[in-house]
Amino acid sequence: MIGLLQRVGSASVSINGEISSEIGRGLLVLVAVHRDDEERDVARLAERLLTYRVFPDAEGRMNLSVQDISGGLLLVPQFTLTADTRKGARASFTGGAAPEVASAYFDKLVATCSEALETVETGQFGADMQVSLTNDGPVTFWLES
Repeated sequence: MIGLLQRVGSASVSINGEISSEIGRGLLVLVAVHRDDEERDVARLAERLLTYRVFPDAEGRMNLSVQDISGGLLLVPQFTLTADTRKGARASFTGGAAPEVASAYFDKLVATCSEALETVETGQFGADMQVSLTNDGPVTFWLES
């Protein structure tokens, strides 16, 4: 699984012109599922998202996680992160999981994170979404499980 994590001051997802989910300070994570991912990858990505130290402590060092600051988590499915862009002028998506598998793993990731964090919001799997964010830093990390 891939999690493209961005530290944000705020973020939201709109569908059909309506805000469907939003968070304040926390993490916006674009999530993709590889075709060879397994359930253990879901647990590992959840653990990393919840504990990855990207927020500043009192001395300005990135030593605090989203759990440490009681921040929000906005998880947005984005299959295009699995794209193979090594050849040609058009991406290949053969490395991505089938939609029914990816959707199930995404839902499991949401459920796992929701057990540990009070504010977990999501985009909608398969929807045409507009994602807005105020990137804080900017701080962006590519996590894989």
